[in-house]
Amino acid sequence: MELTADQLKAYDGTDPSKPIYVAIKGRIFDVSAGNSFYGPGGAYCMFAGKDASRALAKMSKNEEDVSPSLDGLSEKEMGVLNDWEKKFEAKAPPVSLYVSLNAPLDR
Repeated sequence: MELTADQLKAYDGTDPSKPIYVAIKGRIFDVSAGNSFYGPGGAYCMFAGKDASRALAKMSKNEEDVSPSLDGLSEKEMGVLNDWEKKFEAKAPPVSLYVSLNAPLDR
């Protein structure tokens, strides 16, 4: 399955019939098991339905940091992001290999 960033937004936990997805470095993870954290009103709800790579790397919950952009991140921040990715892989295997900013890639 591949989703565009706009399609990913539909998996933000507001529709109880859909899973909750968070993307990291373009890989989409099903975090539905953590609904109390990622669902509406949860401590990490700002990441749901989005690629949260930059925010995770910076350990930030600021809306402006919830972005797939890795531009300008330090080596330390990239290490933090890689650690987050490993945690997500262990708890929520990826459901998609890539989320495109505009349209799904042809593979």
